[in-house]
Amino acid sequence: MKNTMLIILALFTFSGALIAQTEPAPPAHKGLDSLLQKYVSEAGKVDYKGLKTDKAALDAYCDLLSANPVQEHWSREEKMAYWINAYNAFTLKLITDHYPTKSIMNFDGGKTWDIRRIRIGGKKYSLNNIENDILRPQFGDARIHFAINCAARSCPPLWNHAYTAENLETTLESRARAFINNSKYNTITANRARVSKIFEWYAADFGDLKSFLNRYSDVALNKNAAVSFNEYDWALNE
Repeated sequence: MKNTMLIILALFTFSGALIAQTEPAPPAHKGLDSLLQKYVSEAGKVDYKGLKTDKAALDAYCDLLSANPVQEHWSREEKMAYWINAYNAFTLKLITDHYPTKSIMNFDGGKTWDIRRIRIGGKKYSLNNIENDILRPQFGDARIHFAINCAARSCPPLWNHAYTAENLETTLESRARAFINNSKYNTITANRARVSKIFEWYAADFGDLKSFLNRYSDVALNKNAAVSFNEYDWALNE
């Protein structure tokens, strides 16, 4: 009886290991990381002309994502990194497919974010689907707005690395701090803040805006400080 139980236990253990081995792992993001390091500056400016010459590598990474959709057993960090990279990679693909251009607003009557052109796992997504139907509601983390990039000058700068489960938390923190304290996008004094339009468009994600800004700002906003929003520059981030 004891030997029978040991055999059954061994079979269950083997079966579990076999299932674990067959469950798809998250795709490696090294292909995107290499492209970002090569064609995106530390300040987030993109060399689209150069990237277009390397379009086969970008297409290959996008195809990798298309063939490896998010799996339920992945960790929260793995899922989040996947969708952030997907948003950024398919935005880069959109621009390089049409480059040269002066602005992403030149495509699809300014509604390019609504076009379901991104095929992942047999489904079609738009950029808005990824941002507003997946990233924002599923993860509830306002810092994603400093990680995804819409190819415009007023967007938070594109990081010149790919996101991974391992670097996600520290990078979201550092990108949020860097963006909020960058005078190109936000001007913050004790009594007044003039900040990115992103904080107005996605106000629900940031909650009490002054409190959110004070988490990262080098200058603390007073309770009664006036807050206004900058106009958005949609010129290409090159």
